[in-house]
Amino acid sequence: MYRYYLRQVLVGDGRRPARTSLRRAQEEAGVPGGRWMGRGLAVLGLAAGDVVTEAQMRNLFGEGRHPHADRIEADRIAAGKKPVAARRAGALGRRVKVTGFDLTFRPQPTLTLLWALGDEETRRAVEAAHERAIAAVLAWIEDEAAIIRVGAQGVYKVRPLHGLAAARFRHYEARSGMPLLHDHLLVSAKALRPDGKWGSVHSEVLYEHVVAASALYNELVMAEACEALGLASEPRTVTAGRRPVMDVAGVPHELIRWTSRRSDQIAACRAELEHEYVTAIDDDGEPRFLPVVSERARTKLNRMAARKTRPPKQKARPLAQLRAWWKASAILTSGVAADVITSLLEHARAAAAAIRARVAAVIDVALAAVDVAAVVFVMNGGGRFHRRHLLAEARRHLALVLRGRRREPGLDEQIVDAALTTYCVDISEPKSLRGLLPAYRLYTARWSLADLTSDRRRPPTTAWDRQPLADAGAPATPRPLGPGEIPRVPLQYERAVLAGAALREKLTTVATRGRAYDIVAHQQAAMPEQLLAPSAAGPEPGRQEPEPGRQEALDLTALRALRESRTDVEALDLTAETLRQLGDAFTAAADRARTMMDRYALRDDAEGPHPARAGDQQAHRPQEPGPHHGREAGH
Repeated sequence: MYRYYLRQVLVGDGRRPARTSLRRAQEEAGVPGGRWMGRGLAVLGLAAGDVVTEAQMRNLFGEGRHPHADRIEADRIAAGKKPVAARRAGALGRRVKVTGFDLTFRPQPTLTLLWALGDEETRRAVEAAHERAIAAVLAWIEDEAAIIRVGAQGVYKVRPLHGLAAARFRHYEARSGMPLLHDHLLVSAKALRPDGKWGSVHSEVLYEHVVAASALYNELVMAEACEALGLASEPRTVTAGRRPVMDVAGVPHELIRWTSRRSDQIAACRAELEHEYVTAIDDDGEPRFLPVVSERARTKLNRMAARKTRPPKQKARPLAQLRAWWKASAILTSGVAADVITSLLEHARAAAAAIRARVAAVIDVALAAVDVAAVVFVMNGGGRFHRRHLLAEARRHLALVLRGRRREPGLDEQIVDAALTTYCVDISEPKSLRGLLPAYRLYTARWSLADLTSDRRRPPTTAWDRQPLADAGAPATPRPLGPGEIPRVPLQYERAVLAGAALREKLTTVATRGRAYDIVAHQQAAMPEQLLAPSAAGPEPGRQEPEPGRQEALDLTALRALRESRTDVEALDLTAETLRQLGDAFTAAADRARTMMDRYALRDDAEGPHPARAGDQQAHRPQEPGPHHGREAGH
């Protein structure tokens, strides 16, 4: 890994000429030199912001030794020490195979467009927001995700004493030549233990927290950039049925399509692979695979398509030359008017002003906990999850509701605590010391979706201890296919959105008068700008409303209202037939969930459910611009 980074990544993903110094190669490629960052630099004799040298890279990431090992060895030998003892003085504990981890950070596509096509002030503002978000994520990793194993077979877990050391390298473009601001953060695996000895960061624990770290970065970089430039964010659906992404409002989607040449190539190749997948037969003439494309199969086919269509790396070019080329190419080939491209920031600010004038970013912790618990329950197979899953979803929820505003520090932790306390039950059965840690406690939902049905059926109570856990990810019946369409199992996020909507509707029907406005404001904050004032419409032609007293698997009247208002799932095709099919799947999953709930009900008899505190409701007020640090900053 070290040689690959030294020859290509450190010089802008280009090709470093032979016998060329690192600094000269970076200058020829037009990329800045790497910079050190992290709280663990002081014990290594480094400072934040120092330029990364080739010798430091070789020592720390190539051999797992002190960055100044060469100087330390020379000083020891000059003092009369033997070469073996001098080399041992420059070592950082035992030699290990994994010397570092590569974390890649890149802003949302619309932020990259503003960075590439805007003026110098806009470029610097986006880069500053990008750097502050990376620093905040690294601080969170140092506090929450960095673990050193000590003792026999690593049975004990300790935190690094002084944090981590990392080197950050910036790149400007993708393989296709399109703008793609991104940083490679090489995190050293070596860290100082509380007993003063050097140890190695546990890679498994670090990668388990990558999703939560990614959600934190995505939330922070958007909030920092929007606050600095006066922008707002809005949800944008990339793939039907999947989670929408938050992008800057007012940036034409045609510009996003202009930069997504690789996505188009991958999509076309994946369509061919999906056709081969569903039509493949073995030697006996029988289908080799299922006649539908599941979510797991689609993910694997997408990776295969990305590898097949991956272009070779190009020679890196200076940023000024790239920005001039990008602007000319966007004007000529994107289909967007030239005046819109030249005044892209003004268009985004106008859209942001309209959004912020009509949308009040109200964070209701109790309702946010419902959304987070419902989505995580469905998205994780079997309805079992850890705290880190709730934390990642809470950060996505805050990014959706706040629409580019900064939030109060620790608000994501408050939502997770409310979800765990009110809607989750601990089902952990630890068999090791690791299982006793709070981060590895196993949870499931305290409620079941059967609570929303009008004909609540009690599942059999016999042999309850042998019943499997709730299968929250059971696939629903596919919708009717169009001509030439490949069968696809409904994605988990579709089912997760339906679960959250049903639970929110249940709360609104029993809400007291004092909370009615809060619930409406909370849902309104998550609505797209063009859908904030839907016109009153009667029932769709040919649709009959349920008769009074009629029993259905779900309250279809409420769900139809959700689909017509299209609060935060504007791109999901939730037809009445799809709702019935998904409702049947949820009812079956709820029956199994209730069986599991009976098993663990005795654990909570002494305490009972803890209602959300009255002080959990709070209105968000923008903070003064400034960097965030550590957990208080909480892609």
